[in-house]
Amino acid sequence: MPIFNESTLTKLEQLTLVADRVRVGVMKGDRRSRKRGSSVEFADYRDYSKGDDLRRLDWNVMARLERPFIKLLEEEEDLAVHLLLDASASMNWPDETNNETHKLAYGLRLAGALGHIALSTNDLVSVTLLNSRGDRTWGPFRGRRNGLPLLQFLETAVAAGPTDLNISLRNYALRARRPGLLFLISDFLSPGGWREGLNALQARGYEIGLIHVFSPDEIDPPLGGDLKLVDIETGAEAEITLDPTTHAAYRARLLAWQAELAGYCASRHLHYIPVVTSSPWEKLILQTLRRQGLVK
Repeated sequence: MPIFNESTLTKLEQLTLVADRVRVGVMKGDRRSRKRGSSVEFADYRDYSKGDDLRRLDWNVMARLERPFIKLLEEEEDLAVHLLLDASASMNWPDETNNETHKLAYGLRLAGALGHIALSTNDLVSVTLLNSRGDRTWGPFRGRRNGLPLLQFLETAVAAGPTDLNISLRNYALRARRPGLLFLISDFLSPGGWREGLNALQARGYEIGLIHVFSPDEIDPPLGGDLKLVDIETGAEAEITLDPTTHAAYRARLLAWQAELAGYCASRHLHYIPVVTSSPWEKLILQTLRRQGLVK
């Protein structure tokens, strides 16, 4: 579960999420300053969101329009951060007792860390657990005061049932109010595919980072002999003999699948970040995402 000690939280609060390719008009500027509100030059208004400083409400506009608006100053550059986490049954692997390499637990830590970074810099944060039985969303909220409620929401996550990524992502693209920087954390084991959903998000102007999660035994299955495989989501069965030839074929298919995702992302200017859950999540945040230009 995404429980962090004070030392970890302090490290995360030194970081900033960066979006370089968000569609013009969604946010001002290519890079955002952490120095907020230092200018007295008025720039724009935005809708009030829970957690905003009430001292910055424009009461005159609210009296006329009967809606609360926050004043943005010239140096402020406002970013919406969307964290989407696959909560299908395939993410419930391996056994939950092995919390260190469990895919959902790993994804929750990543979502909690990215959310804490964004809340610490006053970004507008939304977190959604994707599941075909019903997506669940927290937010949008901003401000450090929402750090604990974010973690409490993530701790309610359960991996169960299927997730059709195309449907979930298309629906999200239709209902989300403010495009921005979006991270999708998933194993991408979705029979219906993922291209249409990602296309729909990108058409709305999101800058997208795909965090592709693998468990160690998915990379190198520690099995052999005659096996009956059962799909954890559909219950479909397949009998195989796992010998060196079959193992080599499996590895080739796995690498081809990764290459397909990576190639699609490169062609569409999406960020593709494959990660094995045996790798420390802090390394992905502090090193990998920095190299991708998503964290500074």
